[in-house]
Amino acid sequence: MQTIHQDSESRVYISPGFNWDRQSAYLFDIDGTLLRSRDRVHFESIPAGVLRVTGHTITLDGVTIHGSTDTAILREACEKAGIPSEVLEPQVAAILEAMCRHVADRRHELQPYLMPGVHEVLHHLAHRGAILGVATGNLEAIGWIKLEKAGLREWFRFGGFSDDAPVRARLIEHAARKAQMLGANMTGVCVVGDTPRDIEAARANHLPVIAVATGNFSFDELMCHEPTACASSLADLLGAEESAP
Repeated sequence: MQTIHQDSESRVYISPGFNWDRQSAYLFDIDGTLLRSRDRVHFESIPAGVLRVTGHTITLDGVTIHGSTDTAILREACEKAGIPSEVLEPQVAAILEAMCRHVADRRHELQPYLMPGVHEVLHHLAHRGAILGVATGNLEAIGWIKLEKAGLREWFRFGGFSDDAPVRARLIEHAARKAQMLGANMTGVCVVGDTPRDIEAARANHLPVIAVATGNFSFDELMCHEPTACASSLADLLGAEESAP
């Protein structure tokens, strides 16, 4: 049965027949879904990495950030800066390594803060026996550092990252395969994210998706992309479940 819960501060939609907390595995996006950052350390790692390896100066102005991946952002920024692909591509691995080193060296400056209900929902799903992983556009080393700094590392057993999969649909595919190797039923792997690209990437892999409006897209904007479930926040999603008969 379709479930819609709404009050002055929260909105929740759950499509008919979808049990949002009874899937065998969950692939969580990081930025905007689990946490946000008050610092710019990760953001600054891309131009810093390019400068360190190539000597070129780039900017992320006008580059698509939300819902993208570190590797895609890097390539788009370099293209806008006029760096030829034949110059960039042989140095991509070194740039990615420099980006990870930049964040690791400045990890003491990271200021992540959690989105509402994150710990509660992770505890709820783990208590039900779900396998928890991440599917994020972050590079792997950067993603784990951010989760550790936010106090969330213990919840997650595996992940899909942009190191080897610059396209979000591919990194979700990689993460889903890892979940399956850990015993998840492939039809019960669910994506959790905060952007239309998370929804599109889940759909490309024929996976259900829970969208949360804690990033840069509103509930209504996310609903336009027809997620399997949508909530103002993870806390509201859990609240709707707890209030159900």
